[in-house]
Amino acid sequence: MTETRLNDRAIIRLSATDGSEDIKAFLQGLVTQDMVVVVDGMPQWSALLSAQGKVLFDFFLWAEGDDILIDCEQAQAEALLKRLKLYRLRRKIEIALDDSIGVHWALAAEERPADPRLPALGYRWLGATGDGEGTDEAYRKHRLSLGVTEGAAELGSDKTLWLECNAAELHGVSFAKGCYVGQENTARMNYRQKVNRRMVIVPLDQADEKRQRAAYPAYGLSVEHRRVEDLHALDLPAWLADAIKRP
Repeated sequence: MTETRLNDRAIIRLSATDGSEDIKAFLQGLVTQDMVVVVDGMPQWSALLSAQGKVLFDFFLWAEGDDILIDCEQAQAEALLKRLKLYRLRRKIEIALDDSIGVHWALAAEERPADPRLPALGYRWLGATGDGEGTDEAYRKHRLSLGVTEGAAELGSDKTLWLECNAAELHGVSFAKGCYVGQENTARMNYRQKVNRRMVIVPLDQADEKRQRAAYPAYGLSVEHRRVEDLHALDLPAWLADAIKRP
């Protein structure tokens, strides 16, 4: 298999410097995902939120023994690294970029871990960094075709509530775990079933520039943050249409 590397991704490794710190326990109070489900070979989509429940960074969590690896946007890696170090305080935890590991993706690689958000998104794994042009363009085109948004360019930073990013439908949040940053507003929205806006992908000729977050002319698509009542006339993917129909 060739050209599987996602070159626009980076890996942040969290490890205990003397074996006395529990990395999962540290992240449990920070991220939206329940760290109990983060086990070797099973990536989980998650986010770090503001206190108001707005997404600052979205990423994938991977377990490697006692270490946790964060598969994040390369352009946001330094900012995420800095934010995590602020929360570390005096804990004996090493938080650093790991340039020896690359993120890989393929649409057909059944022996690899499936993308945790949607089965149709294909397969994702960690491996050697390698060289070459990579498969970022093919991955982005396929992801957008399924109506899945991600990253700062589309979700924004401190602009969008995590549930408005379709995090519940795409398995990026746990409502059973304890407190984490932004949990109060996120849990309240879920309890009241009051997700008033959604991130959606629409044809470029139906774009609303006031709601637009990103445009992809090459694919004829627009990424937008729209009110739910404005979505019913759109041709939404089944997973999102079903979510909007629920009371």
